[in-house]
Amino acid sequence: MSTTPGRPSPSPLTLPVPALHAASVPDGCLAWSGEHARRWLDALPPRWVPLPSRTRHLLTALSAAVAVAGLLALLAGWHPWAAALLSLHGLWLCARPEIVPVSAPALAVLLAVLRPGTTWPETAVAGAVLAAVWAAAVLRLVARRRQRERARDAAGGASAPLPDAGRPLSRGRFLLVCGGVLLALGLGALAVTSTHPPDAAEAARAIPALAWVVAGQGLTTLVSGLLGRRRAAALRAAPAPVLRVLVREGADGDTEVFAADDTAALRPLFRVAVTEIRDADAAEGDDGEDEDDEEELEEFLARMDREGAGPLREAVLYGLPWDGAEVLLVTAAEEADGQPLLERSSGPVRPLSEASLRRAGAGEKRRAGRQAAYAELRRAAGEAVAREAKAEAETGTDGAGRAGVRHWRAGLLDRLCALLLLLWGSSLFWGEAGGWHYVLGIVAGFIEALWLPHWFAWRITADREGLWLNGLRGPRQLLWEDISVVACEGTELKLDSRRASFTGWSAHTPRWPWLERRFGLLHPYERTAGEITALWRDPALRPSGSAGRGERGRPLWPLALVLGVAWTAALVFLP
Repeated sequence: MSTTPGRPSPSPLTLPVPALHAASVPDGCLAWSGEHARRWLDALPPRWVPLPSRTRHLLTALSAAVAVAGLLALLAGWHPWAAALLSLHGLWLCARPEIVPVSAPALAVLLAVLRPGTTWPETAVAGAVLAAVWAAAVLRLVARRRQRERARDAAGGASAPLPDAGRPLSRGRFLLVCGGVLLALGLGALAVTSTHPPDAAEAARAIPALAWVVAGQGLTTLVSGLLGRRRAAALRAAPAPVLRVLVREGADGDTEVFAADDTAALRPLFRVAVTEIRDADAAEGDDGEDEDDEEELEEFLARMDREGAGPLREAVLYGLPWDGAEVLLVTAAEEADGQPLLERSSGPVRPLSEASLRRAGAGEKRRAGRQAAYAELRRAAGEAVAREAKAEAETGTDGAGRAGVRHWRAGLLDRLCALLLLLWGSSLFWGEAGGWHYVLGIVAGFIEALWLPHWFAWRITADREGLWLNGLRGPRQLLWEDISVVACEGTELKLDSRRASFTGWSAHTPRWPWLERRFGLLHPYERTAGEITALWRDPALRPSGSAGRGERGRPLWPLALVLGVAWTAALVFLP
């Protein structure tokens, strides 16, 4: 370990945040100052180069790839493999730019030579798109080298062995398995469609194009797993550069890293998904493991209940941060007497550009406005429920409203959504004939038989002990003292329990926030959540009676059976 001559010797940081124990800071570890952090940010690629910072950006790129492949195959008449490969380059530019410098020139040559169902103008446009994607990928890869150099300069030559160097490395295993499954599914679908092509011309192009996209996504996931595992192993092969930084848990669960002197958390440098490493040798038997599981569940529930980002903490960063890097963090615990946490990256480092921060800030303001409006509507609903319950209680000794039980059921909006899903599912395969007609019909019927009964007939019953939630196999009970979550989050009505064995309950329906805010409308899910929350918080408002067997809600499997039989009959007898 060494330090660059002329650099000031490291000194303990004086921070208004939880600090690390001196034993957790390697000798000679320097603070990543704001000056060096600005130089690192200046090394990022130009603003027009896509630099995804969140998982949803990658999901958007994948959705765009599917849509572009379908449009090229159906409307432009491209061969499925060409449509899929061209559309996948947008996904690769965001997720795996390492692929693009090789794949883009190769595809451009194939399009020019083979011209798979394209005209010369279309080929020229496709070549221009590939050239732009290639240039963006190269700029992003070149920027990575600059980021590594400037991070190394900030570290001043200080390095230390990783604390988890001797532990098993699990990084990339999940991605390798998922990538292999997706690749096998895509190739299998291609093999089936080549031997048994669909009868409809549109399906004969759309289904193979979709299979190519699935195979391409599988390849992308495999490459991500291999690169992540390789980089994580290389990080542990030798002493890694170290830097003192500040970190906090972001609102989305990823860890945000700041310069060591940015105690106001004004400018996050990058995000990275991390997994806490626990010492396997510290196991204390079954009882100890149960206690640890309960503590982990309580910590998880506390993080879920917390709104916004977590507190700022001091940390030591092992490894050079750059776009796509693997790192390790030793962070101070949130509690003053807690042990430092060892956190290994479970995803690549994702730098945050100024444009992404501006978009995130604008989105946060819009989200805060929506949440404030929803909070006001929920408060009004809760107050109305409380007034109604107290008025009923004052009308008699037992209170007619409290003596029985309360019910909430699926409404018109839920049933309309279920009907639209039914019509959409039937449109996917009804124009098919032969084997594909039955294969797609059986798959769609199975999915709809599982989902539609809940949308058509969900029911919540409240009595003095708790809530009864109906389901396919019958009602489940959620005791008042076990409730952990009652919320309407966007389009989802959600209930959950503190018991790990309880599977969370939810229902979904569309909503139009601007319409609700403009006219002061109260969404049915908001009112349901407000009423249940009022009963949960105030035991005096709860029903005084117990729900009988017939009041708890009937099993939904008979409805699923009826829907399945009707669907099968339509599949067999209707053309």
